[in-house]
Amino acid sequence: MTLVRYEPLFQRNPWAGLARMQQQMNRLFDNLSDGDETLATWAPRVSVVDLDDHFEVTAELPGMKQEDVKVELHNNVLSISGEKKDELEKQERNVYLCERSFGTFRRTFQLPSQLDPNKISAEFKHGVLTVSLPKVEEAKPKQIDIKVS
Repeated sequence: MTLVRYEPLFQRNPWAGLARMQQQMNRLFDNLSDGDETLATWAPRVSVVDLDDHFEVTAELPGMKQEDVKVELHNNVLSISGEKKDELEKQERNVYLCERSFGTFRRTFQLPSQLDPNKISAEFKHGVLTVSLPKVEEAKPKQIDIKVS
């Protein structure tokens, strides 16, 4: 019989423990989303861009209709909410795999400067929501000329 010295995994590869923990966490969340639908959530991917004269918020909402999305602004907090309906529930089919997400969502964003609420616009095109939030004149950056003396 040959004796083999025991060497803990983390001494050979310090990152192996983290990778194993990530796999276990992924498995835990996969199980949660498969079982109780109240624990499973989805959130659309969003970009918030600060341009010179306005903010632009873009949200990916594939498969949704304009009437299923609500956009609100209150005290410089932008809220995008809605519901993506499950089309597979209506059909009587044997579904073998479904990786699409369904249900309600709500994304909120605290915007850092004063906005002009009368000029806010939103456009929904090809499953992408674009919200333009113009800044008030005082919040726009101003160029200051430097004089040489």
